[in-house]
This record gives sequence, C-alpha cells and structure tokens, in this order.
Amino acid sequence: MKTQIKASIIALSIITLTACNANNKKQNITDTLIGESMIETTSKIDEPNIKVALLLDTSNSMDGLIDQAKAQLWKIVNELSYAKCEDRSPNLQIAIYEYGNDNLNAEEGYLRQVIAFSEDLDEISKSLFSLTTNGGNEFCGKVITTALNQLDWGTHNNDLKLIFIAGNEPYSQGKVSYKDASKLAHQNDVTVNTIFCGDYNQGISIKWKDGADLTHGNYMAINHNKATVHIASPYDDSILELNEKLNKTYVAYGSAGRKKMEMQAEQDDNARSYNKANAVSRTVSKSSRLYKNSSWDMVDAEKESGFSYDNLKESELPGELKGKSKSEIKSYIESKRRSRKILQEKIANLNHKRRNYIATKNNDSINSLENAMLKALKAQAEKKNYKWE
Repeated sequence: MKTQIKASIIALSIITLTACNANNKKQNITDTLIGESMIETTSKIDEPNIKVALLLDTSNSMDGLIDQAKAQLWKIVNELSYAKCEDRSPNLQIAIYEYGNDNLNAEEGYLRQVIAFSEDLDEISKSLFSLTTNGGNEFCGKVITTALNQLDWGTHNNDLKLIFIAGNEPYSQGKVSYKDASKLAHQNDVTVNTIFCGDYNQGISIKWKDGADLTHGNYMAINHNKATVHIASPYDDSILELNEKLNKTYVAYGSAGRKKMEMQAEQDDNARSYNKANAVSRTVSKSSRLYKNSSWDMVDAEKESGFSYDNLKESELPGELKGKSKSEIKSYIESKRRSRKILQEKIANLNHKRRNYIATKNNDSINSLENAMLKALKAQAEKKNYKWE
C-alpha cells in the first residue's frame, strides 16, 4: 500500500573501490570496439576502482530526485576525480537501474538494468536523461537483492563496496525482506547507505535507518524536490570556449564512432539544459582522467597496449584520414593528442580558480543527493586510506 507521498527511491548502488592497500596486479584482456571492428587490448589492473551503481526510483513522485541526479552527475564525477589512493588515482565505473514504475515488468519486481557498469560517461548521461516517471510499486529489498546478484562487485577483500538507496516509502515494502537483503549484502562485504527523501525522523520510523545500520552504512535524509543550486563563476565562459575546442580533438572511427561523437554533443546540450554552470561541470569532467573513449576515439584507443594501426580499415576511417599512409595517420593522431593535452591543462587551471571562487560563496547543496552520497562515500573510503586532493 502506498503512502500519500508516493515512493521515492534511488538506490545508488554505489561503489566498489578497490582499496589502497590492495597489492594485486593482473593482466586483463578486453575487447575494445572501435567502429565496427574489435581491437583486443591488454591493460594492467593496478589502479583502484570506484564502481557506482545508481538505482533510481522512477515512480511519478520522483521527478525531483531524478532531476537532482541529472543535474548533479558531473559534480559527483568531478569530486571523485580528485580521489587519491596513496599516489594512485582510482578508475570510475557507473551502472544505472530504474525501478518503481508501472511500465516495468511486474514479475521482475518493477525494475530493470538500464546500463551495466561502464566507464563511458556519455552513455551514463544518456541513460539518466532517458528516464521518465510513472506510478508504481517500490520494493527496497528486491532492488537491493537484484543489484547484489546482477552486478560484478569484485572479489578482493580490500574492495570498498557500497549501495546507496533513497526513497520515501516504507523500507519494508515488498515480498523480499530488506533484512534478508542486508544479510546478503553483509555476506558480500557490501555496505548499504540509505537516503530518505523527507523528514529525518519519519525515515527512522519506517526503517530506513535500520536498513543502513544492519550493514554499518550511513542513514541520511534529503529534500529531493529542492532545485540544484549551480554557482556561476567568472571563468565559466572561458571553460566553455575550451570545450568547443576540446571536442575537435576527437577522431571518430567507423559508424559507431560517428554516433558516439553525436552523443557527446547531445550530452553537452543536456548538461547545458540546466544552466551554464552545469555545462561547465561537464566540461571539467571531460577534461579529467575519468573521461575515456577508447571504444570509438582513435586518440584514446591508440594509448591501449593492444591497439594496432594495421587493424584499421580504410572504409571506416574519417574523411580526413582516407587515403593517408600509416605514418601520416600516426602524425595526425599525435597532433590531436598534443592539442587535447594543452586544452585539458588549460581547463584544469581555470577550474582550480573556479573551485576557489565557488568555495567563497554560500553553497546551498547541503540537503541534496550529491552531498549525501559524497559525505558517506568519503567517510567510508577514508577507512581504506583514500584521500581527496
């Protein structure tokens, strides 16, 4: 039975941080799709990893919460980009589920996986902006259990694995017990953090705090209908101008590459739809180490150890490279790489000034999704010796 205030939930099923003191280094063979060709690449997994799974309630009372997720995505990504594990920088993967929507399969518990763990920030943004709301039933125990069973949380003892679930319906709804879900999380070394959308004490009374306590997680309450506050700075216009130049350093390969480049521009527009400052936050993310496009961009792909110019198909090269020799293609890609590095450094320098400027202003995001996630994330990550720059 629904309460008058229709259910909210996100489950930000977040994070597998491969901990600082993890010493394992292993070879991993991945197939990187470039255009319509598969390029086998070999990479060392010797960096810590942050895995964030967002489980978003898309019932019709959740428009505000979903808006916060869309508007604050790039702020969260940027904050995670400043994380350090000793002298190492963690990688980031994000997955998204939606649930609590009558349009979803009832037999599966009104939930579905929108995107599995991915490093493709444009795909993640596209997935968020594709979500729409409708009435439905929100089952916390079911969505937590599904996330635990479907997602690859890793097996290393030193990994930091977190679930964030947010909503305003009773935490005990549904046939799957949240206590059983908590036991499963505990068995898999996953911490469940709960975010109640509403009054702090009301959330306690309907078991949201209990859900967090059972796995030693954080319980938090937010106003999910509060609009995100974006603070403008004197550096915004310059950063956005650099974004236009940054986009021109990408060299799309094959038909998939062309579609990905179009998606990149589309997600620029989506970020700008909130306001200029949000578009700036996305630009900062695009200039960071977390924005990786080796599946379609030749500049990023060339850095992969398994990349070979011999595997490139003439028919799938962009127009400016058709008919060029291997040495000419290499020279072209290298010039794009140099340009990108210079632009990234300029954006980083301007963003440093921008962050200092924003720090002097009143930041009205204390009661937001972003703040709740990062507060719990940092507190639990620091137990594994993670630090923030």
